Amino acid sequence: MYSLPINYKERPIVIVGAGTLGMRIALMMATQGGEIRLVDNSAEQRCNAKTFIEEHLPDLLEKSQEGSKGTIILSDTIDTAVKDAWIVFEAIPEQLDLKIKLFGMLDKLTAPDAILASNSSSFPSSQFISEVSESGRTRVVNTHFYMPPLQKVVEIMSCGVTDPNIIITLMKLLPHYGGLVPFHVQKESVGFIFNRVWAAIKRECLEVVASGVSTPEDVDRIFYVNTGVDIGPFREMDRIGLDVVLQIEEHYAALNPALPTGPRELLKKYIAEGKLGVKSGCGFYAYDKPQS
Repeated sequence: MYSLPINYKERPIVIVGAGTLGMRIALMMATQGGEIRLVDNSAEQRCNAKTFIEEHLPDLLEKSQEGSKGTIILSDTIDTAVKDAWIVFEAIPEQLDLKIKLFGMLDKLTAPDAILASNSSSFPSSQFISEVSESGRTRVVNTHFYMPPLQKVVEIMSCGVTDPNIIITLMKLLPHYGGLVPFHVQKESVGFIFNRVWAAIKRECLEVVASGVSTPEDVDRIFYVNTGVDIGPFREMDRIGLDVVLQIEEHYAALNPALPTGPRELLKKYIAEGKLGVKSGCGFYAYDKPQS
C-alpha cells in the first residue's frame, strides 16, 4: 500500500505543461513552500506562466491562513525535472496519443513512490496507461482541476488500479494548497462529476446559438437573471479556451456519434478566425488584451 514519503516536503512538485491550467496548478502548488518545477518546451508558455504566478501568488498567500511562497523553476527538459519529484501533474493538450507516450516516459523516469497525476478534463486515466508498467499503474490517478485560484475544485479518480491510499492522501493534502477542495469520483466517469453536467449545458447553449435561436450575449444574460451566477456559459467557455472546449467536444462526439454537430461547427468557425477566448483577446466576447 502507498504511503506518503517522509521527505516529500523536501522533494519537488512537477507540472508538465505550462498552458492555461498548468500554470494555475503550479500557482496553487507554490503556496506550501518547496520547489515547483514547471516544464514546457515553449519558451513563450514558460514566460507567460512565470508572469502569471508572480502576479497572483502574493495575493493568494495573503488570503490563505497557512502557507509560504514556493520557488518556481522553469524547464524545457522532462527527464531532469521529474527525477526526484514526489508528484507529477500532467497538463498537456487533450490528445490521447500524447498522454499515452508521456505516462510511459514518466513511469520510467520518476521515483517508484512518485504519484503520476493527470489533469485531463475528458480522458479517464485508464485510457493512457498502456505503456505504463503493471506496478507503475498503481500510482496513476486523475486529478482534474478547474480554473484555480478562482475555481478550487479538484476531482480525484482512480485509473482502475490506483492504490487507494493515494486517493486518501490527496484528499487530505490538497486542501492545504491554496484551499483546494477535492472530490472523490467513486466510479470511472468520462467527464468526472461536474463536467458531465456542464457538458450538457454548454452543448445546448452552443446549439441554441448555432441554430440562430439566440446570441451568446443573451444566453449569458438569461443565465445571470435566472440563476444569479457571476459568469455565463459563453464567458466561461472564453475563459477555458475555445480550442480546449472543441477538443473536449470532439472526444464526447467520438464516444457518442449521435451528438449534434452544430456546437462543434460553431466552435470551429471562431477558432478558424483566431478567436480562442480570453487568451487570444477575443472569443465570443472581445477583451482588452490576451490573458493567461
